[in-house]
Amino acid sequence: MGEVKLLRAAETLVEVTPWGRLLWKANARLGNSEALTVGICEINPGQANPRHQHPNCTEVLYVLQGTIAHSFGEQEVVMNVGDVVTVPPGLAHHARNLGAETAIMSISYTSAERQTVGE
Repeated sequence: MGEVKLLRAAETLVEVTPWGRLLWKANARLGNSEALTVGICEINPGQANPRHQHPNCTEVLYVLQGTIAHSFGEQEVVMNVGDVVTVPPGLAHHARNLGAETAIMSISYTSAERQTVGE
């Protein structure tokens, strides 16, 4: 049986980008997950993250605040608070904030060492 690993808020791994921030809460690099990556994605008003894909894992994105347009493949959907999208491995996608406030999403991946191509 494994041990419980607590990550305090101050220990969050933060990546600042031109479009917003990624706040990593669990993954192999943090040492608190061997199977998943979990984080928060913040996209500034009017901004979008670059189109990218994850060849080694599925991504689940859950909108916590704001409204985003999420494109994947040739399709685009508008997502609001409470909406969830599941993106299979290898499918190019990105999110664009449509609102005047920071869009906040919970993001989870089926690998503790998520790979990103195209970002």
